[in-house]
Amino acid sequence: MTDTSPVKLAKSLIACPSITPATGSVFETCESMLEPLGFEVSRFVAGDAPEQADLGGAVENLFAIRRGADDSRHFAFAGHLDVVPPGEGWHSDPFAPEIRGDLLYGRGAVDMKGSIAAFVSALHQLPRDLGTISLIITGDEEGPARFGTVALMDWMAERNIRPDLCVVGEPTSVHRLGDMVKIGRRGSVNMWVTVNGTQGHVAYPHLADNPITRLGKILSEIDELHLDGGTDWFQASNIEFTDLHVGNPAHNVIPARAEGRLSIRFNDQHSGDSLSQMIREIVEKHGGKLRPVISGEPFLTPPGELSELVATAITDVTGVEPELSTSGGTSDARFLSKIVPVVEFGLCNATMHKLDEAVAIADLDQLAEIYALIVRRALG
Repeated sequence: MTDTSPVKLAKSLIACPSITPATGSVFETCESMLEPLGFEVSRFVAGDAPEQADLGGAVENLFAIRRGADDSRHFAFAGHLDVVPPGEGWHSDPFAPEIRGDLLYGRGAVDMKGSIAAFVSALHQLPRDLGTISLIITGDEEGPARFGTVALMDWMAERNIRPDLCVVGEPTSVHRLGDMVKIGRRGSVNMWVTVNGTQGHVAYPHLADNPITRLGKILSEIDELHLDGGTDWFQASNIEFTDLHVGNPAHNVIPARAEGRLSIRFNDQHSGDSLSQMIREIVEKHGGKLRPVISGEPFLTPPGELSELVATAITDVTGVEPELSTSGGTSDARFLSKIVPVVEFGLCNATMHKLDEAVAIADLDQLAEIYALIVRRALG
């Protein structure tokens, strides 16, 4: 009998090196898991044009669907097979999955090959005529995210495919499996500030224009901003300075250029454009230039049917009552929220992106059980 346990499936996925942007064997492995379950699997590469190389390069994506009756609801699971680089210092090969004690070690065990394995394992517990089920799987979540889920959404739109409900399998649990479900995320915008001046000798400042002085005024004025006090579901927006650069090797020279960088995580009282305009007015008042890059807008799936489905299944399996939260960084749910109600739920995140990333085998088993219960109730 074929072993369809989540730990077996997770080991198969972890064994495929898939540093972002991912292509190749990890998708072949995922496809081989889904086709015997009756899924129609489509794979395609996006971002492979020469002019797109600087934007992240070629990314492989996978969309799998098992259709129910024409009038059946459509439940989607979304995730990513790419992983961050493992780094040096692991106690075992990060791409040779290893069980030590009660834990499965390997890059992606938590973020998020383990979650994908748990969902595929859950599918084996469900009748094939339950309803329409799909998997939206990218190889570009950990990278620039330009040719991953966004490209999948375009591909789906061209084929008039639109889910009714979606769960993203990001590792949202904190202290134990099921203690937190994400129903939204703050937005993110990074901004580069450049101030050009006139180089000169420090003894003759009247013949120069020091850009550091003006950059300091810009950053001081930005630091004084109070964006908001938070909302019922979101914490307060925050501005953090992340880099200062002048690159002046001489102690007696006023430099010609100074640069700074800041990052804003913001709630739904703002947009990336509104914050960019706010900061631009300050920067340009002092003669600087601003280059903003918006990596995500805030989203919220208000508590309702989907969050209740997920929370109830968690409690029924684990006895834990999850907290509904919008904390943390961004995920591909920020894109999917534009077309479908979406929440995020997955494994404990304590070791994600760390050396010796590991997942509790018992958590994998329970996660598969929770996912099966969610889908059964969503489509039943």
